[in-house]
Amino acid sequence: MAHQESSEDEHSKLMEKRMRAIQIEMQKKSLIRRYMTTEAYERLMNVRVANYDVYSQLLDLIIAMAQSNRITSHISEAQLKQILAKMTQKRESSLEFRHK
Repeated sequence: MAHQESSEDEHSKLMEKRMRAIQIEMQKKSLIRRYMTTEAYERLMNVRVANYDVYSQLLDLIIAMAQSNRITSHISEAQLKQILAKMTQKRESSLEFRHK
């Protein structure tokens, strides 16, 4: 019986953790929705489906911009694309060849 109780405890803790994560995500979504056009929000949700890590970084960046009052009007889809391009831009590494 003790094993079953601890398993149920772990399960309930896991469920609580997932519920908290969902609530946090919902709060973030509602916050950024205020700062984005419908098209930009839809684009963001497409990014979410395609690459959750990039979506998460983008979400955090937009929230940080909003909290620091760097967003003066709604973010358009074009502006979101620019932000996304800057985020995903890979830095070019340079190789230097030395001849002996």
